[in-house]
Amino acid sequence: MHRRTLVKSAAALGLAGGFGSVSLSAFAQAKVKPNAKSALIVVDVQNCFIDGGTLPVKGGAEVVPVINKLADSFENIVVTQDWHTAGHASFASTHAGKKPFETTKLSYGTQVLWPDHCVQGTEDAALNKDLKLPTAQVIIRKGFHKNVDSYSAFEEADRKTSTGLAGYLKQRGINTVFVTGLATDFCVAWTALDARKLGFQVYVIEDATRAIDLNGSLAAAWKQMSAKGVKRIQSSDIVAA
Repeated sequence: MHRRTLVKSAAALGLAGGFGSVSLSAFAQAKVKPNAKSALIVVDVQNCFIDGGTLPVKGGAEVVPVINKLADSFENIVVTQDWHTAGHASFASTHAGKKPFETTKLSYGTQVLWPDHCVQGTEDAALNKDLKLPTAQVIIRKGFHKNVDSYSAFEEADRKTSTGLAGYLKQRGINTVFVTGLATDFCVAWTALDARKLGFQVYVIEDATRAIDLNGSLAAAWKQMSAKGVKRIQSSDIVAA
């Protein structure tokens, strides 16, 4: 199934049943100990996706203390930042007669249209001030090409334009990534799926993420991630509760 279909409804994906039919034991993991070849990826924990922002994810602020606690276990941390131009192609306001959360066709396929959010240089686009990531080394900014959206930390939505993150991680000998942040069913899922495609071992730390859940998109994302070998864990699998 093509990754781009994650932006459609679960019904369109043929995944409307969610992961309810999948045994939760399939996601059970033993304790996991990150090492020097592991990286924590913190996806889009920005003001725009937290209560009071322009595209708030319910419970978005709740991931911050969880991520901060996890950070102590990682030598390597990468942060991503949605960084849109004004009038970006993914904004509903750019398309006459369109409303947020409707879809349209762009040159690379179906695009969910969002409220204006994370516009470059605004406080809305800033990383949440309460994040404490002392070993963070790189910020990957995405969505700054005006005509292409970008969910994944690795590749833009045209599925052609690389962010360079894969090369950075591989050159440093990193082979395992742990993905956290906002939102589970969009930028987190796309990042995790692309990381698997690129050969990384991938964990998504569920309680360090929150979802938009647009027309069943959360269930669809978990089902697709599981099918591709993404491992679903909790922060307590790495650090004591």
